[in-house]
Amino acid sequence: MKVWVPSSEVEVLAEADVVVCGGGCAGVTAAVSAARHGASVVLLERWPSVGGMATNALVNGWHRSDREKIVINGLVEEATSRAEKEGWMARDVRYPRDNCTHWFQPEGMRIVFQRLLDEAGVRTLCHLVAGEPVVEGNRITAVLVDTKRGRRAVTGRIFIDATGDGDVAAKAGVPFSFGRNEDGLVQGMTLMFSLWGIDPEARRAGGGDAAVEKLLAHMRELRDAGKFPPFNEANGGHHLRHACDHDLWNMLPVNGNPLDEGELTRLTVLARERLVQYLKLWRAEMPGFGKAVINQTAYAMGIRETRRIHGRVTLDREMVVGARKQPDAIGHGNWCIDCHDPKGTGSTTYVDVEDPAGAKDRLAPGTSYHIPLGMCLNDRIANLGVVGRCASATHLGLASVRVQTHCMVMGQGVGTAAALALGAGRELGKVEIGMLQSTLRADGVYLEDVPAP
Repeated sequence: MKVWVPSSEVEVLAEADVVVCGGGCAGVTAAVSAARHGASVVLLERWPSVGGMATNALVNGWHRSDREKIVINGLVEEATSRAEKEGWMARDVRYPRDNCTHWFQPEGMRIVFQRLLDEAGVRTLCHLVAGEPVVEGNRITAVLVDTKRGRRAVTGRIFIDATGDGDVAAKAGVPFSFGRNEDGLVQGMTLMFSLWGIDPEARRAGGGDAAVEKLLAHMRELRDAGKFPPFNEANGGHHLRHACDHDLWNMLPVNGNPLDEGELTRLTVLARERLVQYLKLWRAEMPGFGKAVINQTAYAMGIRETRRIHGRVTLDREMVVGARKQPDAIGHGNWCIDCHDPKGTGSTTYVDVEDPAGAKDRLAPGTSYHIPLGMCLNDRIANLGVVGRCASATHLGLASVRVQTHCMVMGQGVGTAAALALGAGRELGKVEIGMLQSTLRADGVYLEDVPAP
């Protein structure tokens, strides 16, 4: 069945040089960098606050080091410094000798991101989903939004899709891939949560690590018999050993299609029910957890993969682990191939990288790969950039570049490119790369070893 929607005039809600669709980590840096370089910017965000996975999904770790030095700076460093000054971010104990460098409080990052946007003069409109793009020829002229007062349009000269799912690009007709080649499944999702009422002293007195190992063995036994939900064993063991009240736990997997709203609703409900099952067992069998209760679950599921737009350059596994350098580089990436099982077991290649068999998925210490501008551009829509986890990558290439700091590198690169292109009267895809790279360096971006075109 179909419904006929008659054509009609739509009132313009806002207009800008650059319209950023999505206010996650990538969208924030895209909007801030474009505005700082002279463009008027409107940012549209579907949730009540900006920050995306970092704030609404409680995913609170950043990856900035090549295990010898920090290779991701720019707006990432600025956000880090601001959060550190407020006590909202702390360095990992292994800093800078591990790729994971910082852990932050999501509530604080909401404020840091919004301050960056406000100070740059970005007009931020939350509670609005960037809907259908209005396409004329090979350009987007507006995106439609449904407000409480009716349908409205947001017009612009350049549009940046930072939706995470590539919604604007896909609706504009840009080709994309979804899932891995063999079965079409995307990486597993995780619901973040925190507990309250943990007694660390009782945990130590009750057996400490030995008690955790006994509990994990029982969890595996029950899971394998179909009597207990799947769980990420490595992360679960770490949290059971070390977590205190309000720490964020990353161990609760589900799998399915995040683009199907009904299925995503069901999976989010399922994840919360699985947490209840976890806690029931822990209260009964884990010393120090007898009075533990659920303190918080994430507002949104932590999604790692949906659409991957077909761009001018496609980042793949070999480019990542081979530390490939690119002539159109806009920054560096350092994270391993961290692929969470698409079948929802909770296993991830990240836990294997310290073993000889898994080392192939990790970059050598002191090395990093380039994130190319070409993975954010396409040949279908001339005034559209795509940043974040929906940019052009293979299933395994995305398993590295999807993390927040890397998405922020894309955002800063494309936002800066948009402003420079507008200033020079050029299309986004024809921005002068040398000028873009020198501008990024001047803005604090680490950008080294760039090969000649």
